[in-house]
Amino acid sequence: MDLFSRSWAALRAAVAALPDEDFARPSGCAGWLVRDLVCHLVVDAQDVLITLVTPADAEPTADAVTYWTVTHEPPSGDDPLDALIVRLAAAYEEPGLLRFHLDDVGSAAGRAAALADPGLRVSTQDKVLTAGDYLTAYVLEWTLHHLDLTAHLPAVQGPPQEGLARSRALLEGIAGTAFPTSFSDEDALLVGTGRRRPTEAERAALGERAELLPFVIG
Repeated sequence: MDLFSRSWAALRAAVAALPDEDFARPSGCAGWLVRDLVCHLVVDAQDVLITLVTPADAEPTADAVTYWTVTHEPPSGDDPLDALIVRLAAAYEEPGLLRFHLDDVGSAAGRAAALADPGLRVSTQDKVLTAGDYLTAYVLEWTLHHLDLTAHLPAVQGPPQEGLARSRALLEGIAGTAFPTSFSDEDALLVGTGRRRPTEAERAALGERAELLPFVIG
C-alpha cells in the first residue's frame, strides 16, 4: 500500500514539474506524446477511484500478478482506445489544464488508496481481488508509465528504486520467468515489456528466454 503511494506520488510530481513544451515531446508509449500519456494517467486515476468504491462479496479471482493479461505483440498505437486518449489530450489545449486535472483527480486517488482496507474485496474488469492486491498491481502500472514519461526526457527524475524492484518481481511473476541478474531492474522492465530491444549481450544472457519477448501487459 505504501509503495503504491510512493510510486504514484513520484510520478505525479514528475509530471507537475514538466515545463509546457515537454508535453509535446514523444513518450515511451507507441504513438503517444507526453500529453497523451498524462491524459491516460488521469483515466488511470479515475479507474482507481471507481474500483476502490466497487466492493465485491465473491471470493478473489485474481491477485497482483494474475490481474494482468499478457500478449506478445507490441502496441501499434492504432487501438481505438489509444486514439481516443489522443483526442482527449488534444482537447485540453493548454498543458496547465491537463497538469491541474491530473493533480486534482490523482491526489484524490492517492487519498482513497491510503484510506483503503487492504483486505477489502473489490471488483474491476470482471475480476475480484483485494484492494491490497489491486494497488500492488498498480505499482507496475505507475512504474512503467514513469519510465515512459522519462523515455525522451532524461533530465526528469525516474521512478523510485523500490518501485522498480517490486515491478520487476511482478513482471517476472507475470512472465513466469526471471530475468538475468546482470539486468538492472529498469532494463528488465524496458526489455521485458518491449519498450526497447535487447542488446546483443542482453540477448545472449537471456538465452532461450529471448524468444518469449516481449511481455506486453494490459
